[in-house]
Amino acid sequence: MSEEKSNRETPPSEDSETEQPSTPEGAVAAESEVNELQERLLRTQAELENYRKRSRREYEDAQRYREIELLRDLLPVLDNVLRAIEASENTSDVDSLRSGFRMMAQQIEKLLESHGCSTIKTDGTVFDPTVHEAILQQPSNDVSPGTIVGTTSRGYKLHDRVVRPAQVIVAAQS
Repeated sequence: MSEEKSNRETPPSEDSETEQPSTPEGAVAAESEVNELQERLLRTQAELENYRKRSRREYEDAQRYREIELLRDLLPVLDNVLRAIEASENTSDVDSLRSGFRMMAQQIEKLLESHGCSTIKTDGTVFDPTVHEAILQQPSNDVSPGTIVGTTSRGYKLHDRVVRPAQVIVAAQS
């Protein structure tokens, strides 16, 4: 019976890898392997933490400097505005100043378009509250009610998102 009890307490193992080494050399080798695995685990954890920190830092830098390309594109426009101001001090020709400001406005519009920003269509279109802000209703016999008859402030979209709604005058029933 004691032999039977002994067999139940320590069942024979078929897997020799999970058995504890019976020799001192085997114990030293197993301990060395455990130490090596622990070191690898620590190194891997440190590498992962370094990766997380680096990724976070790169993301923060990208957010902090995301407007740099837009600013580089805006600086020539600012240079033209400053030149126009300087020219206005030396000339009384209003038409040439007006022409210069028109060119700058066109330059800004092209720049905005190149960055995915477009003007919201207004005059002659049907009022759309998702992109237009009605600031006034005006009776009109020329167009149907709900049609935009004037724009007081242009609206802009960045790709598919409204940056600023267009402020418009909408035809009302007369």
